[in-house]
Parts: sequence; structure tokens; C-alpha cells
Amino acid sequence: MKVTVVGAGKYGSTTVQRIAESGACDEVVMVDIVEGLPQGLALDMMQSRSIEGFSTRIVGTNSYDETADSDVCVITAGLPRKPGMSRMDLLETNAKIVGGVTKELATRSPNSVLIVVSNPLDEMTALAAKVSGFPKERVMGQAGMLDTARFKHFVAEELSVDPGDVDAITLGSHGDTMVPVPSQVTVNGKAIGELLSGEKVDELVEKTRDGGAEIVALLKTGSAYYAPSSAAAQMVFAVLKDTKEVMPVCAWVTGEYGISDVYLGVPAKLGAGGVEEVVELPLTDGELSALREAAEAVRSKQADVDQLAG
Repeated sequence: MKVTVVGAGKYGSTTVQRIAESGACDEVVMVDIVEGLPQGLALDMMQSRSIEGFSTRIVGTNSYDETADSDVCVITAGLPRKPGMSRMDLLETNAKIVGGVTKELATRSPNSVLIVVSNPLDEMTALAAKVSGFPKERVMGQAGMLDTARFKHFVAEELSVDPGDVDAITLGSHGDTMVPVPSQVTVNGKAIGELLSGEKVDELVEKTRDGGAEIVALLKTGSAYYAPSSAAAQMVFAVLKDTKEVMPVCAWVTGEYGISDVYLGVPAKLGAGGVEEVVELPLTDGELSALREAAEAVRSKQADVDQLAG
């Protein structure tokens, strides 16, 4: 099996490393426009194989020809956020990049599953679906896995427990209309409402929404990539191994939660065909209202995306 990752920045290269070291596929191709960068990183990773104990081949290239017949393509290409910059500030610039990349990938790997991680996430996922012409279930975005991981982290830190003891999920848009779902949070089987006050839960929800911006502000240049690459890699594994695992991803919604015809963060069963089912959770009225609000916020940008996609 073969995976392509477009973008050899910190996010892309760390995603390549995680996928290669897992042994989940035979080859990972890393593409970037900067001459020598993907080749050098690939050579460095290849030389770690005997130490780390994996046999996956890693190919670095400036051409898309080597990506042909990939099973999964991950698009990390685009400019990262700078301090004070919103994800939406990136829309026009990254739309040109993501649109061009998607055309190259769709031409060479017409049966692949596309996973978009470029920001603004929901809009770029919709753009990739339009430009590729792929069935909607074969185009998805990575956001919910990352936002959920951040939510679990903050809950675990607050309660001094292992993150593995926390069950949680985050839906909605990757941005201001993110919808962490407190009603679904449990810690060692106990509802979070039994362990923390409503005020504290609201505080953790806000920390989750600001999780990416906090890292951007601390780094000053660039943005998060360790947790994001873990999230993207888990989605790749679910497709390659056809696990049917339910994960929060940016998927095309067709009536679930009373929402239709928009890309939105929802729980979805992932497998070889991409998004095989959108799963409906029992949300509170407030959570459902917030999710529908997020859907409309994303929908309002779709006209811009359609225009940018030509």
C-alpha cells in the first residue's frame, strides 16, 4: 500500500515519519516544491529504519509522478498561521495551493482517499472535493481528531488522570465555531458533570477552542505539528487497515443532525472507502444548536470556495 503526503514542513514530515514507523504501508511519498528538502528528509528517515525497526520506503520528491496509484493522499501544503492571524485569513492564499495540489493528486491517484489538513480546514476540504471531483466520502478533513485530543488533554490535566482515561469528542468547525461536547465526556466511566463544575467545564471547552492559537502564540513562528500529525496518521491507518473506527473528522453531511450539504466536523466510521457512515450521537439541545450554527458558518463560506475553485 502507498501513501502520499504533500508538504515537507514540520507537519508533513512528522506525519510521514509516524506513518512510515508504523509499518502500515509499503511506501510513503513526500512531495514539496522546495528542491532538496523532501529528498533530504526522506534520506534521513530512511537511515533510521534499521534503528527503529521498520521497512517502509520513504521517497522525497518535487514531482507528483512518484505519487501515482496512492491509496491515501494527505494534503498539508499551505501557509501556516502567524500570531494574530485567523484561519480564515489564509483562505485565498491556501485555496490556490490546495486547489493545485488536489488536481495533481486526483489525476495520478483517481481511486485514492484524500485527507486535507490545510487551513482553513472546513473550506479547504470542500475545495478539494470540488476540484478532485471525487465522491464526497473519499474526501475528508482532519480537525476533530486534533481538537478532541486537546480536549482530552485539558480534562486529564485538570483532574490529574491519564489522558487514556478520558473519553471525549469535539465536533463542528475547526475554529471559532468548534463544538466540544461535554455531554459525551467521561473520565474512567464517570460523567464529567460529576467531577467538575459547569463553570470549570466551560473553561476547559474554551481552552480547547484556543488550543491551536495558544501554541502559535508561544512558538511565534509556525504552528502545532506533533499532535496534528498524530491525528492525521490515525485517520490514514483507519483507511489503510479498513478498521471501521469512529473518529471525529470533517465529513460531508447529508441530513445527519438535521444538517445537509456541507463539510463539517462529525463522528464518522472510517474504512477503505473513506467516510463510510456519519454517526449520530445523542447531543443536548444546546450542543445540537451549536453544531447547526457551526454548519451555517461554514456554509456561508462555500460560495467563496466555489468561486476560488473556478
